Amino acid sequence: FPRALQEGKLRDSVSMGASDTPLEEKTLTVVYGPDLVNVSVINFCCNSRETAQLWTDELLRMAYNLLSLNAPASRFLEKAHTKLLLTTDREGRLPVKGVLRMFAQHRDDRRRVERALDAVGLAAGKNDTLAPDRLCFDVFLRFYRQLVGRQEVDAIFERLCGGAKKKAMTVDQLVDFLNKEQRDPRLNEILYPYANPARAKDIIAQYEPNKSYVAKGLFSVEGFLRYLMSADNPIVSPEKFDLSLDMDQPLNHYFINSSHNTYLTGHQLTGAHHHARLHRGDGGAPPRSGSRPLPRALKTSDFPVVLSFENHCSPKQQAKMANYCRKLFGDMLVTEPMLSHPLRPGQPLPSPQQLLRKIIIKNKKKHHARPHKPLASPSVAAAAAAAAAVAPGGGGEDDASPGEGPDDLNGDAKGSEADDWDTDSGTEEEEAPERSAEDQNEGTAAKESEAVAEMSALVNYIQPVRFHSFEHAEKRDRSYEISSFVETQATNLLKEHPVEFVNYNKRQLSRIYPSGTRVSSSNYMPQVFWNAGCQLIALNFQTLDLGMQLNLGIFEFNGRSGYLLKPDFMRRADRKFDPFTESTVDGIIAGTVSIRIISGQFLTDKHVGTYVEVDMYGLPADTVRRRFRTRTVPANGINPVYDEEPFIFKKVVLPDLAVLRISVCDDSGKLLGHRILPVVGLRPGYRHISLRNESGQPLLLQTLFVHVTVKDYVPDGLSELADALANPIKYQSRIEKHATQLRALTDDLDEVPF
Repeated sequence: FPRALQEGKLRDSVSMGASDTPLEEKTLTVVYGPDLVNVSVINFCCNSRETAQLWTDELLRMAYNLLSLNAPASRFLEKAHTKLLLTTDREGRLPVKGVLRMFAQHRDDRRRVERALDAVGLAAGKNDTLAPDRLCFDVFLRFYRQLVGRQEVDAIFERLCGGAKKKAMTVDQLVDFLNKEQRDPRLNEILYPYANPARAKDIIAQYEPNKSYVAKGLFSVEGFLRYLMSADNPIVSPEKFDLSLDMDQPLNHYFINSSHNTYLTGHQLTGAHHHARLHRGDGGAPPRSGSRPLPRALKTSDFPVVLSFENHCSPKQQAKMANYCRKLFGDMLVTEPMLSHPLRPGQPLPSPQQLLRKIIIKNKKKHHARPHKPLASPSVAAAAAAAAAVAPGGGGEDDASPGEGPDDLNGDAKGSEADDWDTDSGTEEEEAPERSAEDQNEGTAAKESEAVAEMSALVNYIQPVRFHSFEHAEKRDRSYEISSFVETQATNLLKEHPVEFVNYNKRQLSRIYPSGTRVSSSNYMPQVFWNAGCQLIALNFQTLDLGMQLNLGIFEFNGRSGYLLKPDFMRRADRKFDPFTESTVDGIIAGTVSIRIISGQFLTDKHVGTYVEVDMYGLPADTVRRRFRTRTVPANGINPVYDEEPFIFKKVVLPDLAVLRISVCDDSGKLLGHRILPVVGLRPGYRHISLRNESGQPLLLQTLFVHVTVKDYVPDGLSELADALANPIKYQSRIEKHATQLRALTDDLDEVPF
C-alpha cells in the first residue's frame, strides 16, 4: 500500500471521504502481470473502507473463479467479441484496424480477415469503421466461421448424418453420437445414464440457431459446432474442479502446493499454494508490514498454510519475529497442539479440515535433553512462559490447554531412547560442520541460526528433524516430525529405497527443495517425488519452466485448495507400492488413452508454422516424452489442420497420478500455448481444448480440436473378450453376421455326394 502523503493540499485532495479513516484502509492495490516476477501495480483510492473492501472481494472472486478459468471455447469467443466492442473511437464506432490487430499481424493473414468481414456483409477496409450494433454476437460467430472455416467439423458432421447430401442431423443420430462418441464407456450406467431423445432435443433447442430446425427436431452443422464449443462438452469433467476430495484425512495424506525461498516480495503469499519457505537474513531488524500481508495467503482457500522459516536472524531478532507472528496472525496461528491430536508417537496429524484458516510454523526447534518422564522440564516451561510474555494469546479454540504444549506431550514417547531428545532437530539447515562440502548444493540452508525459545514455542505439528534413515524414522513413529531433502539426496533415496520412501510418507511429511546449484532458479520435475508420495514439493514459483507448469496444472483441481488427496494405496499402511512398478497395481485398473490432434484455431497472430506435441507424465512406466508430435503446418497460425493418426498411450499403469501435457509450438520451437490435463477426468469424444500460457492463465482464442478415447487397459489377445463383455449385444450381432457369411459357403454341402 502507498504511504499517506505529507503535503497538506495534496493529501486532502486524495484522502477522499471521512478524514478519520486512514488512507491505507481506503486504498485498493491491484497487482497484475504475465508471471509472479514481472508485475505492475495500480492503486485505487476509494471514499470509504467498505467500498475498498467490496471491490477487493469482488476482484478476487473474479480472478480466482474456476469456472471462468476453465471456460469453454464459446465463452472465450464472447470475451473476444466484448473486447472488440470496447475499442470504439471518439465517434463511438469500431475501427476495422482493431479487428485486424486482434487476429493477425502479417499482411497475408490480414487479407484473410478482411475477406471474412466482407463475406458477412461488414466493412473490410483497414481505414473503415463499423457501427457496434452491426457486430452483434451472431454476426461475430458468422465472421469466425468464415475466418477459420472448420471444414474438419463439416466432414465429421457429414459422416454422422450419413452423407454429404444430408443437411441436418436427426434426434436419433444425435443420441447415437452422444452415446457412442462422447460417453465414457467406464461410467456406471445407473449413476451416469445414457443420453436419450429428450436430452438430444434439449441440446438442439439450446444450440441450434435455425428455429424451424428446432421445431422439427433437426440439428444443423452450425448448431453442432456451437455444441462442440460449449460448456456442455468440456475436455475435463467439471467435478475435477470442485472441492470434491475427502479433506478429513491426516495432513501427510495430501500433496500440498509448496513454494521455495519466498523473500517476502512478489505475489507468492497471496497465491493458492499452502506451503511457503521464508528466508530471513540478519541485516537489521526483521521486516514487518503494518498492513498484515501474510494472512492473505488464506484468501484463495481456507485450508491451512505452512510457513517454513529459513532463519538467519540473531536471537534478539528471532524473539521479535515470534512476537510479530503472534500479533499478525492472532488466532490463526497454531501455537499448541489440539487435544484430539497430541504430539505423541503413533498419533496421526490433524486433517486440513480440522486446521481450517490456520497457519502452522515450521522452524528449527530447540529441544532439551531430559529424563523419560511425562513432565515438562523447567527450562521448557520457562521458554513457553517467556514466549507467552513476549506476545500473549494466539491460540485457536481447538488448541490444547497451556499445560499440554508440544514438549509436555513428547514426554510420552515409547521406549527408553535417549537420542529421541537430541538437539539434531533441524532440516537440511543444520547439518554438521563436516558436511560443509555439500553447502553449495544445499544453498543458504546449511548456515541457519540456532532457534531460540520464543520461536521454538511456535513450532508444533511440523517439527524439522535431521533424517537418519527410514528405519530410524519408523522406530520413532512421530507424524509431526518432518525432514527436508535436497533434490539430489531425495533422488538417491528414491532410487535405492523406493518402497520405504513411500511408507515414510504414509506416516509423516517430507519436503523436497531445489539444489543450491540451480543458480538460475530453475525447477526439478515434481512428478518424480509425487510418485513417492512426498507432500511438500517446494518449487521456485518465479520460474515458469516445465516443472512449474505441471505444478500449476495439477493444483488447479479440488477447488484450487492447494491440497490433493494421495491415492488410497499411498496412504494405507497395509498396502505396498513401488513407484518403479511396470505391472498393474493391485486394486487399480490400468487405462488406455489415445488422442488425435485434428486442428487448431488462432494459435498465433504471426505468419508461422505450428506443430503440436503430446506427452504424458506419471510413474516412470507411464511417462512418455518427445514421442508424439504432429507434422508442422507451414505459415498458418489461424486455422492449421493436422488430422494426425491417434497418439496411443496403450497402458497407463496408474491413471490417478498421470497427466497429459499438450503443447503447441511454432516452427522455431517457441511455446505458443499448452494445457495440463488429468488422465482421470479426461472426457472422450470430440472436444475443444482452450490453451494456457506458461503461468497457467487462459489465452483468449487459442484452441485445439481433438478426438479422445479413454478405456480400461486390455492386454493383447484379450481385446475380443473385453469387447464382448462391454457390449454383448454388438458381439452377438457380429457372431450372427459371421454365421450368415459362412452359410454362403456351406448351404449346398448336403448335395455333395461322399
